[in-house]
Amino acid sequence: METVDKIKEQISENPVLLYMKGSPKLPSCGFSAQTVQALMSCGEQFAYVDILQNPDIRAELPKYADWPTFPQLWVKGELIGGCDIILEMFQQGELQPLLKKAAVKAED
Repeated sequence: METVDKIKEQISENPVLLYMKGSPKLPSCGFSAQTVQALMSCGEQFAYVDILQNPDIRAELPKYADWPTFPQLWVKGELIGGCDIILEMFQQGELQPLLKKAAVKAED
C-alpha cells in the first residue's frame, strides 16, 4: 500500500487521530506531550500514530496535509492543526465540543 493511501485510510478510519512523536503515555517531544495532555483533558478517546516508528508517514504526511510540523490533529478527516492551535482551542473551550461531536458521530 502506498504511504499516502495508508495515511488516507488512517484518517478516514479514526474520527480523532493524532500524528505525534512517541505515544500518549511516552511522548517523545514537548509539543506532542502538551497536545496529548489537552486531548486527554477533554476525556474523549483518540487514536494516534507514532511518526518516529513510521518514517514513511513522517516523510509523506507534511506534503499530504500541507502542514510541516508534528503533532497533527485530525478530526473527522479534517486537519485541525498542531500544538499551538490545539492548546488555544482547549483554553478557549472549543476543543472539547469538537471532540465530543466526533466521538458521538463515531458511535452512530
